[in-house]
Amino acid sequence: MPLITVKLIEGVFSDAQKQDIATRLTDTMVAIEGEALRPVTWVVVEEVKGGHWAIGGQPLHAADVHAMANAA
Repeated sequence: MPLITVKLIEGVFSDAQKQDIATRLTDTMVAIEGEALRPVTWVVVEEVKGGHWAIGGQPLHAADVHAMANAA
């Protein structure tokens, strides 16, 4: 059974977006391995507290991620 773990900075994604992530990742596994995998594909979304996640040694918060998304 596949177990997919997704780590996100807390407060960046809405509950609906997290559900969409889980649905799409499950659909991707099914596309690769077949429909029989759907009922046994687990997706775990773990939210990491802002400031406890860093890139290049710089801590990130939800506001930083939103600013990056808006700049794109």
